[in-house]
Amino acid sequence: MPWAKRSEISGLDTGRSLEPDVLQYNDSESASVRGLLEDLLMQMRSFGPLGEVSALTLGGGGIGQVWGSTTRSECVATVREAVDAGITFLDVAPSYGNGEAESVIGEAFSGRLPPGVRVSTKYRVGNPAPEDVLPLLESSLAESLSRMKLESVDLFILHGMLAPDDSEDDGRGTRRSLFTDAVRPAFEQLKGKGKIGAWGITGIGEPEMVLRAISDGSTPAAVQAIANLLDSPGAMSRFGGPAHPRKIITAAKERGIGVMGIRAVQAGALTDGFDREIPEDHADMQDYRRAVKFRELARETGESPASLAHRYALSMDGVSTVVLGVKNRAELRECLEAEAKGPLSQDLIGLIEEAVGQSSEDAS
Repeated sequence: MPWAKRSEISGLDTGRSLEPDVLQYNDSESASVRGLLEDLLMQMRSFGPLGEVSALTLGGGGIGQVWGSTTRSECVATVREAVDAGITFLDVAPSYGNGEAESVIGEAFSGRLPPGVRVSTKYRVGNPAPEDVLPLLESSLAESLSRMKLESVDLFILHGMLAPDDSEDDGRGTRRSLFTDAVRPAFEQLKGKGKIGAWGITGIGEPEMVLRAISDGSTPAAVQAIANLLDSPGAMSRFGGPAHPRKIITAAKERGIGVMGIRAVQAGALTDGFDREIPEDHADMQDYRRAVKFRELARETGESPASLAHRYALSMDGVSTVVLGVKNRAELRECLEAEAKGPLSQDLIGLIEEAVGQSSEDAS
């Protein structure tokens, strides 16, 4: 398995210094952080038709201030540190903080992504008239590129659910027929125009619809799939029944499609505690209670629940890269250290799954 050292990814011709003051370290932490970045090797993995990608991807939820309070300057520093640590993929969307995550990318690199670093963004199409799909995609993409100060993106992802044609239109999903008749052809046109390198889907909708999108017609280059030890989409679920994320991951792997594992800590349910107010009857709070024994197991191993949850996601077969929802450098460093520890043993995976009462149905 290939590995990438930070100097091989981002230390060349970036147009900026890599000195600690640029990355906004204070004197007390500068030496230790610099040592961490210099010594850690980031595992590189197959990413379907997109080549190779770092085991960790920096997601836009945290830097878009979706997952708790942070600042623009801290987010810019977090993005730069992630790239310096060997992360080669940045995954954002206009809905993360009303464009904030994309603006952070623009400020961090001023339109010059470091060599080897790629970026994706998204658009929630919904269910407009078929003739409106391409103009809507083009308009959103143009705004995203403007915020990021880029000319094109490597990956453009359909944000939201894929739903059956008879489903209600709640604004969160795109019906199957619109996807096949208008969305997919529009993505291919954007590829032909050179505005995107590839397109992908969010694999958290009706499982059958996701599996069909993976298996027929022109297939996506990448799919974002739930990758956590609960197999739970939490509050993102908009349909009855299990999400079957492992079936989706397996199907994507079999078709040579890259898999971006999302929700590794399930919106905070697999950490020590939420960093925002969550109602007691919220789906994510229900998952937090379900993970009580997991947190106890983490304490027994001497590892934080967040670290253990990220290592579990990284150990899932078929996952190309795990998308991080970190909002500051402290959270990023914990994830970097988790990735550096390597995959979990099968014995520990078994104990984790026993602790949360995971069904073997999806894992088979």
